[in-house]
Amino acid sequence: MNKIKKGDEVIVIAGKDKGRRGSVIKVLSHDRLIVENINMVKKAQKPNPNIGQQGGIMDKEMPIHRSNVMLFNSVTGKGDRIGVRSLKDNTKVRYFKSNDEVVDV
Repeated sequence: MNKIKKGDEVIVIAGKDKGRRGSVIKVLSHDRLIVENINMVKKAQKPNPNIGQQGGIMDKEMPIHRSNVMLFNSVTGKGDRIGVRSLKDNTKVRYFKSNDEVVDV
């Protein structure tokens, strides 16, 4: 079970965007994520009149390694470590290790 999933709110703990928060747009593999408005780069885009796309310099989100982000805990207001446990009905859920609060309901 992945500890970080699409739609989770994460906080960056290392790199040029340290301290910024965003939600996960896409999980590319087990170790790379694309986070909204994090790790932005400039990309030169050629125009494509067939689909009505303009050219110019575009901002694009690049992948970030999952070790550089932590799941944001709204109760504590900080990033928190995640654990996985199984409930009595054998369903696996994620929980915050600091306060044992379940992330998945």
